[in-house]
Amino acid sequence: MVARRRPTMKDVAEHANVSISTVSYVLNGSGPVAPERRNRVLDAIRLLDYSPNESARSLKRRSASTVAMVIPDLTNQFFAMVAEGVQRAASAVDVLVVLVVPDATEVPEENYAKLLRSQRVDGVIYLSGTGSMPAAIYDLARSGPVVLVDEQIPGRDLPAVVCNSRRGAREVAAHVLAQGHSKLAVIGGPPALWTAQQRLAGYREAFAGAGIDPDEVPVYAGDYRQESGATAAARILAEPADKRPTALICANDLMAIGAIECLKANGLSVPQDMSIVGFDDQPISSLLTPRLTSVRQPAHDMGFRAAKMLFDLLEGKDGHVADHLPAIVQIRDSVCPPREDS
Repeated sequence: MVARRRPTMKDVAEHANVSISTVSYVLNGSGPVAPERRNRVLDAIRLLDYSPNESARSLKRRSASTVAMVIPDLTNQFFAMVAEGVQRAASAVDVLVVLVVPDATEVPEENYAKLLRSQRVDGVIYLSGTGSMPAAIYDLARSGPVVLVDEQIPGRDLPAVVCNSRRGAREVAAHVLAQGHSKLAVIGGPPALWTAQQRLAGYREAFAGAGIDPDEVPVYAGDYRQESGATAAARILAEPADKRPTALICANDLMAIGAIECLKANGLSVPQDMSIVGFDDQPISSLLTPRLTSVRQPAHDMGFRAAKMLFDLLEGKDGHVADHLPAIVQIRDSVCPPREDS
């Protein structure tokens, strides 16, 4: 089947036997057109089923009509809250947000990026789940703005809205250490991700500040999903009891939840047998038993600010290279001093 070519403004002008500028005047109400000519243009539009290319029109107005947001998945509440923030900012200025979720299908991110380029969206808000960006996204950045959320990519001067993950990680680890824990383990995020690197660096700084060699603290690889937290906890429980940590520091809440479920399934109590902390402070964290100590990232505000930054760039305003928001430790019930015999 051969796809029908989308009619253009030139097609309308030729069918109505008028100039392209006359068609533009009719569409935009930007100039005087004689009634007879206006009727010919409107008849041609109806006959050809012509619809204006809003993206092209909006770029001429230096404003957006459609932007895309790329996020890894919607099962992570943090990602969903960022998306809500973007949508709130966009709805206030009548901008359509196209949500792209690569993990929801088997279509690679590279193919999605090409699709976005072919649709000529005005800009892209990108939340990486891999620590890298498809080449096609960089191509988009050459012709239109791309704003990163919760991520910075070394060597790429792209505007970003990020949280002070390193400081938040350092402070939550310091809280664990202040409870008397010295036998520790970390479940880290994807190693290529800037956020995971920042959080691990913060943990290590806290360890060193407490006189603990950071290289002596085992780090188990995770992927920010709940299942990877459970898998890492199972590996920890496979160690002899006297070798196990008394506190487990997780680089996000989902992995902490997975670890808690694994520990409970194996008859251990949190925090009495093992203290646990997370990161992100998702809404569910304060509803768990025990309530999870975590680091709050203002996810909704991050999405809102990323959208505002994108709109400013589309209007030709100077944008910040990076917008840094605070990360705040939320102390709850999942950490207590270790048992005396630990």
